[in-house]
Amino acid sequence: MAIYSILIHPDPRLRLPAQPVTHFDDALAEIVQNMYETMYHFHGIGLAAPQVNIQQRLIVMDVPQRSAEEGEKAEQIPSDKLVLVNPEIVQRSEECQDYEEGCLSLPNQYALVTRPANITVRYQDITGATQERAAQGLLSVCIQHEIDHLNGGLFIDHLSRLKRERLEKKLAKSLKNTKKS
Repeated sequence: MAIYSILIHPDPRLRLPAQPVTHFDDALAEIVQNMYETMYHFHGIGLAAPQVNIQQRLIVMDVPQRSAEEGEKAEQIPSDKLVLVNPEIVQRSEECQDYEEGCLSLPNQYALVTRPANITVRYQDITGATQERAAQGLLSVCIQHEIDHLNGGLFIDHLSRLKRERLEKKLAKSLKNTKKS
């Protein structure tokens, strides 16, 4: 197993649309395992292949079903562990929700993003079988966020220009300070 490097915004490779996965084999299974290892290593709940410079329509996630209660460890909370291959949202609710999002490709940067509250996603599993799943809450947000990556998008694209520019300046300053240390 390997831990991949995460591409950091403004790396132009994050803006490339990913290509469909066509081979469902041991190589894909290995990529999925490495993506999970990478996601857990960097304390994420979702990771899209383009974030690790693999230009394929592939997502891994492990989304907690609820928030931790006082004294409870994150590992104790039931979660939705999913592999989504070639996902597409086939239904979106008109009702929207605001959720504070972050991203491994924009470390330590967060912003309130408005997205449809409920979605239905069609995807293939790791064997190539087509699946469909309804999602709401954090799972819905995470699926939409990761599909944005597959299309060359980032959560900051949903912000006003002013908020996006402010966040990008904070990120640049943070990365500059990290390099100095």
